[in-house]
Amino acid sequence: MIIGLFPNTSKPQAYEIARSIREFLQKHNITVVAEDQEAANIGAHPISSIQEGEVDACITLGGDGTILRLFHQHPQLQAPILAINLGSLGFMADITIDEIFPSLQNLIEGHYRVESRMVIEGTTAANQSNFAMNEIVIHRSGHPSLIDLAIYVDNRYLNTFCADGVIISTPSGSTAYSLAAGGPILVPELNALVLTPICPHTISNRPIVLLPEQEICIKYVGPRESVEVTYDGLPCFQILAGESISIARSKRLFKLIKMPGHDYFSTLRSKLEWSGRLKGTV
Repeated sequence: MIIGLFPNTSKPQAYEIARSIREFLQKHNITVVAEDQEAANIGAHPISSIQEGEVDACITLGGDGTILRLFHQHPQLQAPILAINLGSLGFMADITIDEIFPSLQNLIEGHYRVESRMVIEGTTAANQSNFAMNEIVIHRSGHPSLIDLAIYVDNRYLNTFCADGVIISTPSGSTAYSLAAGGPILVPELNALVLTPICPHTISNRPIVLLPEQEICIKYVGPRESVEVTYDGLPCFQILAGESISIARSKRLFKLIKMPGHDYFSTLRSKLEWSGRLKGTV
């Protein structure tokens, strides 16, 4: 068995925890690989020494951003991810430090389930394309005023939003930028697309949930020269006035390892600090 170990080294204790995980796994005759620049610090094999398709599972140490970085920097890795949270707000990275070694034991013994989550892809007429795990955003960027974006769903006109921009998110991304912009929370297993306008000029412009098979076309109709397109918070390219980008569900998936006893609604209550309780309970 080969496991890839990907720590966010800007986090306190990341190296120390990564080394202890590597030692634990090696004692169970598991080969541990890491990014070439980090492998020596962790005591792991460099990932360049194998084919990335040979990796059976990945372990991230950090937060949701660490998962996103792995997804974009290593697109050939299709192995499921066990995400350990070294930060605070993490919806996908839900394994706490105290749960690391029980979770590793469950991983070795096969006591876990794998969630296959939806990925979206955006493509321009110039064939500029990329994948997103959370969201694709078309934003006014440095422009001081609102922009106009015409939205089409399966070639049918929906609306023109005068706003800072729009977010097209996956269910995984519904608790990220879309949530901050007023979008709904979708359970991760749901297959759907969420279109959320960012600070629209007309307050009747509300988020809308669409079918996963539908294709969304967003045309920038001016008045500024260009607007920015980002994927999972990473700037990718700009589109000019009159140009458009088409966004649809990708055939690609990403997979998260979920341990026994971990409940999505419990994660929501914890991360969003919901304080409600049933009457008559303590």
